[in-house]
Amino acid sequence: MSDEGDIGVAGERGALERLLLAHLNEQRRTRRWGVFFKSLGVAWLFLVFFMLLGHFDGAFVSQGPHTALIDVKGEIGGNDGVSADTLIGALNSAFDDKHTKAVVLRINSPGGSPVQAGQVYDEIKRLRALHDKTPLYVVVDDICASGGYYIAAAGDKIFVDKASLVGSIGVLMDGFGFTESMKKLGIERRLLTAGDNKGFLDPFSPIAAAQQEHAHLMLEEIHQQFIQVVRQGRGDRLKETPELFSGLVWSGARSIELGLADALGSLDSVARDIVKAKDIVDYTPQEGLADRLARRIGTAAGGAMLPWARDTPTLR
Repeated sequence: MSDEGDIGVAGERGALERLLLAHLNEQRRTRRWGVFFKSLGVAWLFLVFFMLLGHFDGAFVSQGPHTALIDVKGEIGGNDGVSADTLIGALNSAFDDKHTKAVVLRINSPGGSPVQAGQVYDEIKRLRALHDKTPLYVVVDDICASGGYYIAAAGDKIFVDKASLVGSIGVLMDGFGFTESMKKLGIERRLLTAGDNKGFLDPFSPIAAAQQEHAHLMLEEIHQQFIQVVRQGRGDRLKETPELFSGLVWSGARSIELGLADALGSLDSVARDIVKAKDIVDYTPQEGLADRLARRIGTAAGGAMLPWARDTPTLR
């Protein structure tokens, strides 16, 4: 009986071991599948994250004739606006698409950097020369002023709403002076430079007449560049008056009378009635979070290195 009992106990032990081994194997399989699905979930999250950061440019191939839309919103070159690089990339994509019948820039901008506005203007002229059968139209939303209008002048035609704000053909350099406040507070400015004009227009030092005169000459030079661009872009349509290039802004209706714009129109009406391609494909660059952060950091670093960086000429 003892031998039979031992065999029975051994059999039960073996069955229990097999059962435990099967349970452990099942747990291992479950863990492996768990790790797999977790890894899959993490990979999906990373995919979404990088898409949000703008690491994918959303390139696509259109399927038929269309009007290509590019929105220009906010300050040209500003932290929360648009940069020349992103606009130029979008313009190239729109013009290179064989199904694009016309490109429409929908502008809602108070202005910004004359350098970046000029870069976009020059690229539009280059692309129009390469794609002479693909017109570029501008549709003005609320405002198309200064640097925004600098870009608009490159368009074949400019369409506005009667209440849009258009113009501001001028240049400014703004800032503050704190010398009197510093005197009252007993604050001494200690500015060390190598170069007589390295502290150019320093807001904490009295303004130097020679530097002020230099700034005026520089602004006038940029203003004349702006005027030349508008004259080249608008040609005989301009009705020049003494106030036209003074920095004033006009309503959309008045801008048509002055030749700054061509007609009333919206994105839909231009696509439908002018381009004859009512299907609209949006080529507007979607700047990611990483790009915005990099631009903010770059701007902040530039401002820290150049004390007068905020006093650079601006078209607004």
